[in-house]
Amino acid sequence: MDRVAPTRRPAGRPQGGQRWEDLAFLHWRAPAELIQATLPPGLQVDTCDGSAWLGLVPFRMEAVRPWRIWPKALAFRFPELNLRTYVHRDGEGPGVWFYSLEAASWLAVQAARIGWGLPYHHARMQAHRAGDAVTYQSVRRRGDARLELAYQIGQRLPPSDPASLEFFLFERYLLYSQHRGRLYRGQVHHPPYGVHAARVERLTSSILQAAGLPGDGPPALAHFSPGVEVEIFPLRPVG
Repeated sequence: MDRVAPTRRPAGRPQGGQRWEDLAFLHWRAPAELIQATLPPGLQVDTCDGSAWLGLVPFRMEAVRPWRIWPKALAFRFPELNLRTYVHRDGEGPGVWFYSLEAASWLAVQAARIGWGLPYHHARMQAHRAGDAVTYQSVRRRGDARLELAYQIGQRLPPSDPASLEFFLFERYLLYSQHRGRLYRGQVHHPPYGVHAARVERLTSSILQAAGLPGDGPPALAHFSPGVEVEIFPLRPVG
């Protein structure tokens, strides 16, 4: 499978732009057959190192401009949190499938649900960084899905090779969604992540359980990235 091609900037103008800052990447192994059973028709679970993977990614959205002509002075900023797994379509287009996304902006939640068919939820959220110490809290406004996280940022890691597990987990530029029974694919473009090791000091979460997924115990892997500038390209139907 070609994992490098989606990292290249697509032709044409982006639909909008945003900046992702202070991202934590928490990952758990999961049985591939279990994850496959949760996916819509047309998508297959992507595996690496003998497993499927579930990722929980809390971060901050900054300078969010939903359309290219949106004035920078009116850009949005808010904490976000996504729960995802990794997929492909018939051996091509390695990307991300989201089980849930939390955002502190009600307007962003409505726009993403309507425009992208993504399972966003409005949540009360706080994100704070002091030096290498980061804390993050999220409580879904409807239901009891929540996250409390504290972690320490560690040393910078070397750039990942396309055959590595790190590249498999981080360098994902395609996303899939399902709307009214039809499968869609969107693309983002940004520089490669600068990745650091991270040490989880406190984690209480029911986000995976709320999605009906396994996730007991500490994550198998924890990483951090200071962030990237992102271009957003339009969603297209697949198949």
